[in-house]
Amino acid sequence: MTATGSVPGSQQGSDTQASQPQTSEMQAFKSRLKATWESGDYGIFAQYLEPGALVFLRGLNLKPGERLLDVACGAGQLVIPAAREGTDATGVDIASNLIAQARRRAEAERLSARFDEGDAEDLPYPAASFDVVSSLVGAMFAPRPELVAAELVRVCKPGGRIVLGNWTPSSFIGGMFRIMGRHIPPSALMPSPMLWGDEAVVRERLSSGLRELSVERTLYPFVYPFDPAKVVEFFRNFYGPTNRAFAGLDDAGQAALRADLEAHWTAHNQATDGTTRLESELLVVRGVRA
Repeated sequence: MTATGSVPGSQQGSDTQASQPQTSEMQAFKSRLKATWESGDYGIFAQYLEPGALVFLRGLNLKPGERLLDVACGAGQLVIPAAREGTDATGVDIASNLIAQARRRAEAERLSARFDEGDAEDLPYPAASFDVVSSLVGAMFAPRPELVAAELVRVCKPGGRIVLGNWTPSSFIGGMFRIMGRHIPPSALMPSPMLWGDEAVVRERLSSGLRELSVERTLYPFVYPFDPAKVVEFFRNFYGPTNRAFAGLDDAGQAALRADLEAHWTAHNQATDGTTRLESELLVVRGVRA
């Protein structure tokens, strides 16, 4: 989860602050994070991410009868297709409007998927409730990663699987957030979300409670039927962090941010036909609960 002046400009160092009690300052900060993810329209934004999400879903290797929890589920990009295949699937997200969207989608398709509003740092489920706990570029944006890691392990059954997909620091998306960070004052309240894409950091965060942990680097596709300039505008309109980043700047600042983002997308664009096609590195983390 993120907010103007938080994720794009978050600190790049360690995450020791995650173990601290939730102060009034942290409560206010998390309210801003919630507002960020409720801005834009992630349901529209995520439509172009669905092909990569379906590949990630297949990698969960769900078995009949298993219970799935998708943390920071957005508008149901993993839970809805999982439920279509008969999985007992639950999604949880901090954004009220995204949960409402996901519920409407499930009702329209008469799926039994469940969606709850909740915090990745304090999941609203008993211990050992799920066979598989997943998060695709979602839980990595919560401000206190030590709490997130503990919660992912807590709600997973012994012998169950935890599977995360996290942007790496050197990925295209990591570069995009660094660009936004140059235009937005940093926050000391959370470490960089991209640390979830650092293998050594992830192993340290998930070292307690797992009997196995492996990582794999893969490439996540971004394909848009319009040029990089329109992609940047699409992100501005529909992706919460980019939406709030632009909203926090004056006209000159917005123009500078737009120019930097357009240059970033253009430099990495592999398409030559007026569309946009590129890939961003993803660290896929797989653990087995002890």
